[in-house]
Amino acid sequence: MLYRLLSCVTRKATASAFYRPPVLIMKPQVYFVLGGPGAGKGTQCAMIVEKYGYTHLSAGDLLRAERGRPGSEFGELIENYIRDGKIVPVEITISLLQRAMEETMKSNEENNKFLIDGFPRNEDNLQGWNRTMDGKADVKFVLFFDCCNEVCIDRCLERGKSSGRSDDNRESLLKRIQTYVQSTKPIIELYEKQGKVHTIDASKTVDKVFADVQKIFDKEGYKA
Repeated sequence: MLYRLLSCVTRKATASAFYRPPVLIMKPQVYFVLGGPGAGKGTQCAMIVEKYGYTHLSAGDLLRAERGRPGSEFGELIENYIRDGKIVPVEITISLLQRAMEETMKSNEENNKFLIDGFPRNEDNLQGWNRTMDGKADVKFVLFFDCCNEVCIDRCLERGKSSGRSDDNRESLLKRIQTYVQSTKPIIELYEKQGKVHTIDASKTVDKVFADVQKIFDKEGYKA
């Protein structure tokens, strides 16, 4: 069943299964937010939204919402990938991100600053983004929350007591961390070579981490 679902993704992408956005004058300004599971990406993004007025788009949250949407043709596929700690096919993720950005800007194009949390997670994600979004969005920089694996695992296990997430368990976390080390870290290193990475020590307390985040946004002049 999983193979049949996966084999349909590319065909459906070319057969208009994915979102076709309207033409907008202003481009989305994108800030990729990366780090291991439990590094605090979502928490810090919420604080950036409150302070600077940006829009936070979590790739994982969008995928989980699509997984739970009644009638979703990709719900089972997404569930299997998330449960196994694997990366969902890029066509699905980019379609959800693009739709969310366009819907945000539809009422006011000046709401064009987006924190994209948990994407791109591998080379396929990056190539898919460049292929689909080239000329349609500007990537300003990568905000990298660096945190050791044990701290990340402890945070996720604590979160799992109330989150209800199927992937907040030790087995899934070890798989997710392995995927992050093998697939996402090389993407961060690639952006580092382009001078587009701001690294934050995410092992600190929430407030101390955000103090470092503010220094970056204020210094770079990235206001809402």
